[in-house]
Amino acid sequence: MIETPIKTALVLFLVFSLPQSVSASDYAADTEGGHAYIQFKISHLGLSRLAGRYSRFSGDFSYDENNPSAATIEVVIDTRSIDSNHAECDWHVRDEDFLNVAASPEARFFSRSFNGHGEGKAALVGDLTLRGVTRPVRIEVDHVGEGTDPWGGYRHGFSGKTRIVLADYALVRAADPDRMGEAHSALS
Repeated sequence: MIETPIKTALVLFLVFSLPQSVSASDYAADTEGGHAYIQFKISHLGLSRLAGRYSRFSGDFSYDENNPSAATIEVVIDTRSIDSNHAECDWHVRDEDFLNVAASPEARFFSRSFNGHGEGKAALVGDLTLRGVTRPVRIEVDHVGEGTDPWGGYRHGFSGKTRIVLADYALVRAADPDRMGEAHSALS
């Protein structure tokens, strides 16, 4: 994880299921089954952490067990769907001071490389576009598991975590140039 002054942590837990209509190595994030999520934590006034999630997003994943380094992933987040369980805070984060969802209603991640480290660990490197600004991001990935679900579908589960500097995406006012946060997600 990259340590920098104030960050937001993004956690991804994504469960990818194999659609019937595509090849065996192409998957879609299981957002309808509740198996995938994107969460974040951010410093709040320097005194605590505010946690939340994005409730609407989609993702596609191409993975070949015989050639993991050729894996690709694309995730699109509806930034209007931010939910920190604090309506006034969410309203403020959506406005032009931060996410500016009227002008930038989506955030996008598109991978450039997937490098396995063994024992289910990998580094996913790609470009994150947030508020119209694109920056490289490295996501530390854990392969949670894979297999056939009770309904006959095949799934891969991954969890990833990264930290981004909010100022890199013009997400903080000039008075807070060093703010950072973390993000977590899981895909299945």
